Amino acid sequence: MTTLVDRWVAAARGAGATADDADLAAAGEYLLARWSEPQRQYHTVAHLTAVLDVVDRHAELAPGADRVRLAAWLHDAVYDPRALGDANERDSAEFAAGLLATLGAPDEVATEVARLVGLTAGHATADDDPDGELLCDADLAVLAIDPDGYAAYTAAIRREYAHVPDDAFRGGRTQVLKALLELPSIYRHAPLRAAWEERARANLEAELKSLG
Repeated sequence: MTTLVDRWVAAARGAGATADDADLAAAGEYLLARWSEPQRQYHTVAHLTAVLDVVDRHAELAPGADRVRLAAWLHDAVYDPRALGDANERDSAEFAAGLLATLGAPDEVATEVARLVGLTAGHATADDDPDGELLCDADLAVLAIDPDGYAAYTAAIRREYAHVPDDAFRGGRTQVLKALLELPSIYRHAPLRAAWEERARANLEAELKSLG
């Protein structure tokens, strides 16, 4: 049975990391420990697995699929619900570059994975960025799940931000939802847009309405 750590090692090796398998596996275990931190309610190993599964199912859409897989592993490697703005994404990108360098990844791979991680701050990509598009589409795939699953997702997000008073949370969450709905399309790759866009917008609109 292929484990998550096996998947990490395969992606790192496929992207050119030269560290031995033991060091790569240790890095994977360390990342799983980060994804299991107690402050996480949604940004957990389950989210990581869901993103990786989307990338694997649609890897043909991304020329640098292994780099996208590494970015999936690293995009929330640093996650503090109390951080301001895009601090988590910026810190995760910096962490990604440093970790990959220690594992012997080529400089251009470490730089590219860090760039991909940074895209998850606003999920805005250029038209000629299929790798970035797949990562962002995979990260936002949760928006298009069934209503019960979506309710579980929003409940988990609220638990992560339990330190935020209700009024402030509603205001901040409303801004997030409106920004997503104002995107020309939530999903960039045509087959994913066709499969998910309508349902995601319905979920977002329903949540926005519930927030008043």
